[in-house]
Amino acid sequence: MMRMFASMFRLPDVRWAALALACFGVGAAAQFAGAPAWAWLPAYLACYLAGGWGPAWEGISALAKPRFEVDLLMVIAAVAAAAIGQWFDGALLIVIFATSGALEAVLTERTADSVRSLLEHAPDRAVRLSDGREETVDAADLAPGDTVLIRPGDRVPADGTVTAGESEVDESTLTGEALPGRKAVGAQVLAGTVNGTGALEVCVDRASADSVLARVARQVEEASEAKSKTQLTIERVEQPYSLIVVAATLALLAIPLLTGAAFESTLLRAMTFMIVASPCAIVLATMPPLLAAVALAGRRGVLVKSALMIERLAEVDQAAFDKTGTLTNGRPRIERIEVLGSAIDGAVDGDGDGGRSAIDGDASAGDARLRRLVAAAEARSEHPLGRVLAAIGDANGATDFQAVPGRGVRARVDGADVQVGHPVLLDDAEDDPAARRLVAELESQGLTVAVAVADKRPIGVIGLTDTVRPEAAQAVAALEARLGSSARLLTGDHPAAARRVGAAVGIDRVDATLLPGDKADRLAGTRTLYCGDGINDAPALAASHVGVAMGGTASDLALQSADVVLVGQRLTALPAAVDLARKAKRVATANLVFAAAVIAVLATWDLVGDLPLVLGVAGHELSTVIVGLNGLRLLSGRHWKETRV
Repeated sequence: MMRMFASMFRLPDVRWAALALACFGVGAAAQFAGAPAWAWLPAYLACYLAGGWGPAWEGISALAKPRFEVDLLMVIAAVAAAAIGQWFDGALLIVIFATSGALEAVLTERTADSVRSLLEHAPDRAVRLSDGREETVDAADLAPGDTVLIRPGDRVPADGTVTAGESEVDESTLTGEALPGRKAVGAQVLAGTVNGTGALEVCVDRASADSVLARVARQVEEASEAKSKTQLTIERVEQPYSLIVVAATLALLAIPLLTGAAFESTLLRAMTFMIVASPCAIVLATMPPLLAAVALAGRRGVLVKSALMIERLAEVDQAAFDKTGTLTNGRPRIERIEVLGSAIDGAVDGDGDGGRSAIDGDASAGDARLRRLVAAAEARSEHPLGRVLAAIGDANGATDFQAVPGRGVRARVDGADVQVGHPVLLDDAEDDPAARRLVAELESQGLTVAVAVADKRPIGVIGLTDTVRPEAAQAVAALEARLGSSARLLTGDHPAAARRVGAAVGIDRVDATLLPGDKADRLAGTRTLYCGDGINDAPALAASHVGVAMGGTASDLALQSADVVLVGQRLTALPAAVDLARKAKRVATANLVFAAAVIAVLATWDLVGDLPLVLGVAGHELSTVIVGLNGLRLLSGRHWKETRV
């Protein structure tokens, strides 16, 4: 926490806003405590200087374009308020704008940090093979056609094709697939992924600047910058409103003076108009309900990064989800264990000397023996699947353990030579059509398949799957009911596994084998809420109308790219958050209408009648208090309605 605050205070905008807020607090406390003007006036002046010089400079610079921005109008209104003795009102306007600018600076910097951290997944150096010799070069210098050596545990330096070797590569950072994938000659590998236990020679297909990882970084940066811009509606209203207020103020000052009116009363009328027409009340009309919704959602384990995201959350009309780690827990479990006939028939010689079969008799004995051999062989494995398989039986007593890259493990268990791993092991075993049919059947069901071979004969086929979150189906159904559209599943996993999870949670629209950019392309220009957790989800989180990251399991980049973080990892919180956002937007709209009506009434009164300054300020401030209190009522927990499993 301290490190986060230290990082924020490195930004000048944050330091100036904090100083302005502190000075405002000191001045307001002294003024309302009844202290003399000399005690609180310097604090207000310091607030004006600390928080006002930035907006004033930006507003003056915009005049050269030429463009009159609301930043300059707010500064002029603040100065006008001070000119007629309303120091508190003016300082409040300054603090609001300074804080808004600081928040924008923080979000921009965090996005830049996220992109930089993503690019760190690609190594800086690579081992290039040239005429049979190894040379270490900068990864950025690799060109298409170069051959690189990737040792066990190394990160892949560039996108390319395997030309020699066999291994398993962890591609979770880019595809979301929870389990490493087997890579042999002809397979594609991506920059930033992690090699397993085997060595690979890879022919580079693309320069580092064109790799999938680099494109992910660019997409995150571009999408985040687009989101940080002021909404188009506000931009369309800002310019004419500012010009109208300035023109009306000048007219109220110049025309009466030209007709012989007294200067003091004319100035007072013009300044009164400037104050009552200032957008302070409108700004505060929308912020309290949105910020109250942010606070209430935060107390319920849903962190919304800004009030703007509450507005966007209220606008979504479709939901889309990643699979692994989002709809599922990202932890494999055993789905099916099939004992083959060779095991039951006593094909394995447990003593290794032609004695009694290691697996004999009935099916239950065959199942127990299969579990024993698989668990013992996998006991020393570091593979995610190996740890699951090691838990299915007695894992003691294996000798001569060996991890075989891209294939699995091998060990001596109870006198038998046991291999467990990828179905490619069947290629070197005695032909067993039943084993191949089982593998094809389980893979068609979306299961990850492991086979067990003992003394060259297949003895079992095991299907594993990810665990679907228990609340996922309920959350999907609730979102579809609220949004009036079918949810989508966007994943980098293979189609069968994606369809299996989609069916389990009630999603019919399934897109599989997607790279990070593919997800972003499908979401661009839509009002979709996208929920994901991995680095591969970062472009989609940034490009979607609202990006939601699963807290706890989400990568740092996903957390930075997302607009909303589910700290409690409860998908049922999403429908409740949508309901709250819609309620906050309704309250904000009502507040906005009320605040605009008050401004219209007071401004008209000042234009056609004789609005006393005290009444104008009181009406303006009272409307601010009313809309503020109306928005803050959303802090009550009764506005959060979540149905939990």
